[in-house]
Amino acid sequence: MTGVRVRVPASSANLGPGFDALGLALAMHDVVEVRRTGGGLTVRVDGEGAAAVPLDETHLVVRALRAGCELVGHRPGGLAVRCANVIPHSRGLGSSASAIVAGVAAAYGLAGRELTGADLADALHLAAEFEGHADNVAASLLGGLAVTWAEREPGSARVRFRAARVEPHADLRPVALIPDAQSATHVTRGLLPATVPHADAAFAAGRAALAVHALTADPALALPATADTLHQDYRESAYPATLALVRALRSSGVAATVSGAGPTVLALTTDGVLPPGVDLSGFRPLPLPVDRAGVVTTPLT
Repeated sequence: MTGVRVRVPASSANLGPGFDALGLALAMHDVVEVRRTGGGLTVRVDGEGAAAVPLDETHLVVRALRAGCELVGHRPGGLAVRCANVIPHSRGLGSSASAIVAGVAAAYGLAGRELTGADLADALHLAAEFEGHADNVAASLLGGLAVTWAEREPGSARVRFRAARVEPHADLRPVALIPDAQSATHVTRGLLPATVPHADAAFAAGRAALAVHALTADPALALPATADTLHQDYRESAYPATLALVRALRSSGVAATVSGAGPTVLALTTDGVLPPGVDLSGFRPLPLPVDRAGVVTTPLT
């Protein structure tokens, strides 16, 4: 084996009330190839972000790859990394999470280790540490719908990120509405209050639980299940057009949410069709089936 090829899906996090807890894998894929060389590092990027990302050790895929290699105790020597990017950057579709997952998965692949059992749990935790939360990385890693949480390790102050994969309903047909504008997670997180009213927290808990049921067993409940009180309205100043479209779609009966940190809107439909009369100006609708496989790693010979 001279290297590995990693195919990793996009993701949409939060899904309304599931802030930092729910993530859905979407069938839009970045592909990363990592080959062993005689020495040094080369990085090539094609597609999304090609003119903006670094081409050295600071590239996010490379940083995650190095961290993964350290975790598994593998020293690959020289590397040639090639990224074919399709997932839009800074749009709320998990581009950074997919890069992190690609790097970590490549490290395990180069070491000849499969992402199963304890290795899968360790890879998830490492990727979530990079991202700061687990919802996007878990969806890209596991596919389907990811339910994530963090817990303190017994006798330690360390937090361990964990996830459970559940199977989305077969009728689910997401549509992403992607604007030209970008957003930055650190900026939109800065708009969130330090505390929220108890009633809002209780509302979110009930709707997040309902969202898992709706997205796996009864999509007819997706509209009430995706109602949010925790984060979307607080971020309106960062992307007013996004919130206006979310509200217009929901008023028309579509379970629409801000995708991750935005500004993309995710419409959770069962037919892939958006209602007529809703103004989509400034947004490009793109049907994106659920990705059920998650990250896929294959050897290069």
